[in-house]
Amino acid sequence: MVLFSVPGAFTPTCDAKHLPGFVELADKIKAKGVDTIACTAVNDVFVMNAWVSPATSARRSSCWPTATGIRQGARTRIERHRYGMGMRGQRFAIIAKNGVATHVNIEAPGEFKVSAADFVLTQL
Repeated sequence: MVLFSVPGAFTPTCDAKHLPGFVELADKIKAKGVDTIACTAVNDVFVMNAWVSPATSARRSSCWPTATGIRQGARTRIERHRYGMGMRGQRFAIIAKNGVATHVNIEAPGEFKVSAADFVLTQL
């Protein structure tokens, strides 16, 4: 299984690069033995409904990033006002085999490298 997280559905990196990368490389990833590719995002249900397309499906829950501590967000009122995003899941990709995480790739703030589909493919 590959699970990846995007901090915001319609942010430029998430919508134009992160999710599309996994859609484009899905066959190659599955050819390496992955049976499930899943994406998690912390947005309201209306945003997630709008983000769903024929190539994706969505199950809605924001508790996972909080429970695991893999979250990020504006800590002050000023930061929340400046960026308008509040608490979100951090950008990451996890590869799991038989329910055990074998690779946990957590991005540094503002980065998009180790959670990208092409990078994940090199780890399989």
